[in-house]
Amino acid sequence: MDSEILLLGAGLLAGAMNALAGGGSFVTLPALIAAGVPSVAANASSTVALYPGGLASAWVYRQGLTEVCGVPIKPMLSVTLAGGLAGSLLLLWTPSSTFDVILPWLLLTATLALAFGPRIAPWLQRRAQIGPGPTLVLQFALGIYGGYFGGAVGLMMMAAWSLLAGVDLKQLNPPRTLMVSAANTIAVICFVIAGAVRWPETLLVGLGAIVGGYLGAHVGRRLDPRVVRAATIALSVVMTAVFFVRAARG
Repeated sequence: MDSEILLLGAGLLAGAMNALAGGGSFVTLPALIAAGVPSVAANASSTVALYPGGLASAWVYRQGLTEVCGVPIKPMLSVTLAGGLAGSLLLLWTPSSTFDVILPWLLLTATLALAFGPRIAPWLQRRAQIGPGPTLVLQFALGIYGGYFGGAVGLMMMAAWSLLAGVDLKQLNPPRTLMVSAANTIAVICFVIAGAVRWPETLLVGLGAIVGGYLGAHVGRRLDPRVVRAATIALSVVMTAVFFVRAARG
């Protein structure tokens, strides 16, 4: 019973976080592992549980799709799907013992993206510009990360795409949600086919995430975004530190 409450609560909090500032996987992944799910299966289950919320966001943004760094949506979508497939297969081929060692570094990468992504994006805009070729290569790499782990991948995409000078970052939200959902879609398919998803735990987290996302979207209108963001980053730092200690103890 304690595990069920933990997973439902984690989903509730993660759904609210994703609706407000992102970073929900920082809650669901540790909760699934604490509930006894092996790390690789926990990562796969977390991706599946949070998938409907991301898909709903992509649907809302569907009318505002625009090319990214001079690259049309279809090529970007193709390389994202290819990268997501490669990343998800790589995760399935990774032993849980190895993933336990890699996981803290993935969490650290995601934490840095959460903390500095919004600041790095405008800085890159003023200093650099890349063409379509490097954009597609970069997007393929981001697709791999999204399929393998996916934490804060949306913010990482925004920071990378902002290498194109003069882009209004708000215009990048629609393609960002589509690309994140694309990588997650192919990952979810692979995880389900491979039998890597722990369904009882996933359904509990997913149910909580749906309710949390709904509540977060409404409550978020009355909250200071800076406070929400600071709390999300603080939680991410704590979870990252916990998993580094866990890895060090073996």
